[in-house]
Amino acid sequence: MDPRLEPLSVICLALPEAQRVIHEPHAQFSVRKRTFAYFLDDHHGDGIVGITVKAPGGQPQGLIDANPERFYRASYLGSRGWVSLRLDGETVDWDEVEDLVTSSYVQVAPKKLAAQVLG
Repeated sequence: MDPRLEPLSVICLALPEAQRVIHEPHAQFSVRKRTFAYFLDDHHGDGIVGITVKAPGGQPQGLIDANPERFYRASYLGSRGWVSLRLDGETVDWDEVEDLVTSSYVQVAPKKLAAQVLG
């Protein structure tokens, strides 16, 4: 398994009732059967290691346009309001990853669980 999955798992699994299912070499993070993040490793042969989340505000294109070398549309998911962030660059901003994961979680989690995260 890719070593970047470990810090991502720590972030995701810290959220209320979050679960991880590994589909080698990928992983899926969900809350009550609702997916909020995917770890993708060479998804459909794209050669990229990244995380895919529900885009903040449902607007993935803004992130992609602002920083196309880091953000992209993963096959099959990008057209549904999801955005992907490369984790295979020189450095990973894990605070940014946490913000994206948390935003995605809040969008898909039941309201009571989302409220726990929002404080």
